[in-house]
Amino acid sequence: MPNYPSAVVQSGTAEAGQAYPTLEDTYGRRFQYLRLSVTEICNFRCNYCLPNGYQNVSKPLPLNQVEIDTLLQAFSALGTRKVRLTGGEPATRRDLDTLIAMAKSPPGIQKVALTTNGYNLKQKIASWKQAGLDAINVSVDSLDAAQFSRITGHDILPKVLAGIDRAIELGYSNIKINAVLLQQFNVDQLERFVDWVKHMPVTVRFIELMETSDNRVFFRENRITGESIKSRLMEQGWTEKQRDRFAGPAKEFSHPDYKGNIGLIMPYSKDFCATCNRLRVSSEGKLHLCLFGDSQVDLRPYLLQGDVVGTIRAIRQSLPIKKSGHALHDGYTGSTRHLASIGG
Repeated sequence: MPNYPSAVVQSGTAEAGQAYPTLEDTYGRRFQYLRLSVTEICNFRCNYCLPNGYQNVSKPLPLNQVEIDTLLQAFSALGTRKVRLTGGEPATRRDLDTLIAMAKSPPGIQKVALTTNGYNLKQKIASWKQAGLDAINVSVDSLDAAQFSRITGHDILPKVLAGIDRAIELGYSNIKINAVLLQQFNVDQLERFVDWVKHMPVTVRFIELMETSDNRVFFRENRITGESIKSRLMEQGWTEKQRDRFAGPAKEFSHPDYKGNIGLIMPYSKDFCATCNRLRVSSEGKLHLCLFGDSQVDLRPYLLQGDVVGTIRAIRQSLPIKKSGHALHDGYTGSTRHLASIGG
C-alpha cells in the first residue's frame, strides 16, 4: 500500500500546507471525477472501436505504480472524490488489484470504479472487491450470444453474464451495463435489454455511437440516436431519475415494475457538456480536457520525478484552455482515434 506523505493529510491540501480549491473551469464546471486509463491494450475486437484488434505499435509503457501514486496524490489534493480505472481493458494489467487499492487510498477519494469488458470478471471480482472496488461497469452489447460474438470478436457472453451474477452475489448493487446499439448489428436488442432489467438489479446504459477518426463510415451507417430511445421509454412509463452528485452524463430512468434501470448517454444532445465533471488521464500520463478535443497536457515529466506539487500546478494551469463543449455535431472528433485510446 502506498505511504502517502504526511503533508497530504486532508482534502485540498498538499506540501507545505498549501490549500488547493476544487478544480473549476472558466464556465463554472467543477471537476471531482478522474477517469484514469491504465492501459491501451484491449483483448476484444469490438467493431465500433477496435475492429482489427489492438495494434501493438511501438509506444511508451503505461504509467507504473509509482507514477500512478503521484498522480492520485495530486488529484486528491485538488478535490477529486471519484476515480474510475479504464482502458483499453484494465484487467489485462496483472497489478489491477494493487491499482484499485492505490486509487482508494489517497485522502478524500470516496469512490473507486472500474470499467471492464468482463472477460475475467467472475474469477477476479472478489479480489477487486477486497482491494476496495466500490462500483463496476461492464460492457455487454448484446444478450444474444452469436450477436455478442460478432460485435466483440469473442464468444464468451455466458462467461461475462456469470461474472455479473457473481458481482451481485458479492453485494454490488450499483452495477452498470454499457451497450452501444448499432443499426446494422444489434438494434433488436433494445427491448430485450429492457425485458432483462425487469428482474435484474442493474442499470443498462445505452451509449450513443460516437464518431472517431477511425470509424467515420461505420458511424454514418450505424448511429441510433439516444433521443429516439428516450421517446420509446417515456411511452412505456419510464421516468427520469435525479442525478447522483458523482454521476457522469448519463440520464437514468426507472419504472415501478422493474428491478433495474435504463440509462442513456447522448453526447449529441443539447447541453451535453454543460454538466461535465470529469477529467481524463491516458495510460501514458497525458491529461485530456475533453474526450473529443485536441488539448493534451503531458504530466509524465512530473510523475517520473514523483513531483506532486508540479503535477498539481500543471493540472491547474490547464483548466483555462478547456472549451465549453465538443464539436461532434460538426464532425470534428479531435485527436481521438478510437475510444480504447483514452478510456472512453
